[in-house]
Amino acid sequence: MQQQNDASTWQNFKRLFSYTKGLRIGLAAAIVGMLGYAAIDTLVFSQLQPLIDDGLTNANPNILKYAPIFVIVAFLIRGTSHFVATYCLAWMGNHVVMRLRQKLFEHIVAMPVPFHDKESTGTLISKITYDTEQLLKAISKALLTLIREGAFVIGLIGLMFYNSWQLSSIFLLIIPIVAGIVVVVSKRFRAVSKRIQKMMGIVTSATEQTFNAHKVVLSFGGQEREFERFAKINNQNRQQRMKMVAAKSTSVPVIQIIASFALAFVLFAASREDLVGELSPGAFTTVVTSMIMMLRPLKLLTTVNSEFQRGMAAAQSIFEVLDQKVEQDTGTLELKHAHGIIEFDDVTFNYQGSEKPALKNVSFKLQPGKTLALVGRSGSGKSTLSSLLLRFYNSNHGKVLIDGENITDYKLKDLRSQFAFVSQQVVLFNDTVANNIAYGNPKASRDEIIAAAKAAHVMEFVENLPEGLDTNIGENGSMLSGGQRQRLAIARALLCDAPFLILDEATSALDTESERHIQDALNVLQKNRTCVVIAHRLSTIENADSIIVMDQGCLLEQGNHQQLLDKNGAYAQLHAFQFGE
Repeated sequence: MQQQNDASTWQNFKRLFSYTKGLRIGLAAAIVGMLGYAAIDTLVFSQLQPLIDDGLTNANPNILKYAPIFVIVAFLIRGTSHFVATYCLAWMGNHVVMRLRQKLFEHIVAMPVPFHDKESTGTLISKITYDTEQLLKAISKALLTLIREGAFVIGLIGLMFYNSWQLSSIFLLIIPIVAGIVVVVSKRFRAVSKRIQKMMGIVTSATEQTFNAHKVVLSFGGQEREFERFAKINNQNRQQRMKMVAAKSTSVPVIQIIASFALAFVLFAASREDLVGELSPGAFTTVVTSMIMMLRPLKLLTTVNSEFQRGMAAAQSIFEVLDQKVEQDTGTLELKHAHGIIEFDDVTFNYQGSEKPALKNVSFKLQPGKTLALVGRSGSGKSTLSSLLLRFYNSNHGKVLIDGENITDYKLKDLRSQFAFVSQQVVLFNDTVANNIAYGNPKASRDEIIAAAKAAHVMEFVENLPEGLDTNIGENGSMLSGGQRQRLAIARALLCDAPFLILDEATSALDTESERHIQDALNVLQKNRTCVVIAHRLSTIENADSIIVMDQGCLLEQGNHQQLLDKNGAYAQLHAFQFGE
């Protein structure tokens, strides 16, 4: 099991290293700086023996004469090495994290809709923010300490053996013990780090959910419930972090105590001439001082191991997302401008994890320029039909065709560019009114944006905004009312000028006057376009060319308004219920 974990750590590190392509000059400079820093420290300690044996005894007076110059030059080089190592490693690390964060963002956006259905938005945000930050710490701080302090330890061990291999051999006895502790602690760090990352995702998700539902929380007096829920999650996060602190704070003194036993044994051995032999005061001081100085880098190496393992756990978490397949575009046919024929041929569809079909053996055909209205109770499959048209999901059985071709044969980008879509849940961006209208057609001119805004009656309220079309409307249009937001979404659809139009409860949030204006605009928009209208209010679809009544995923009735009323079936019942007949 340990070998598998080590292999996984090494594989993740190698994969992470591949992101340094084009940055390795900076990495090489950083390594040179780190090794230079360690070499200068080792060199300074190597001069203790001649300083004591030759300088202080006046055997070689020049040593004390040139010692001040040596110290100044050495620390100038040390300071320069420290700057080069720290700056170059941070430069390389920030570039790597920027690349990885960008790739992760693009990958998540490119994932299919079912992935986003099951994954918490807060967890995904946590991966892009928290996990990448942990990775940056591992690359900059942890790698800096591992290489610099590791080289310093090796330098001190070499210096000790050069002065007295007998005393230094004692130190070798503690290396297997220290290595064993590091292996066990690393495994613990990795496991706890994974749990901390998971908890950070839960914290982010809970925070986002509460903030997004702020008005609902206030309206229903849910503050205390949210406080308690967040306090529980927050406490669990604290507990995981304390487990990391416990592992870290235990490992450091244990390793230092073991090293102190080795140092004590060296001091004992120094009193035995048969073990030490003829050892000069300078050489003995160098060995003992080196062992004492080794306690600090050993502590740093053990402490920074937690940062490194946390970074490797974060890398594994990120790579797990990157290893998942993005939305597959299997289509080869180009579709510049569709004629406008939609056909469902015996389509059955199940959502992932659900045994009950959302659509069952649905078949119909819609000719170019015609309007199809979908009515039925909530959960009857109306919105699922539009999702299949846009290939957010693929049918389990049967075919969805456009202009006689299976939509799976079209290139995804070409297919989706044929649709203008207005959902009942309006999504707007934290940007200007103009940019939100032009989101589906970024090359649109200012005049075209204004024309779409006028047609959707957006200009009526935009004229009262501080900067008109250039006013920032806040997150998801928080500055606008529900009806204003929906009119803005309709203006965006108008500007797309696509051959297909999908309206999913597009007028549900509008007052009577606004609905009349929008309905006039939609009547103009629907000319020469194939339209699919999903509606609960039957008054908005009485003029549709064809109406389909859905129930539990099945197509119950189809016909125009008058035909369905004459049938006196499900549609007639809905009509009578809504109009109080």
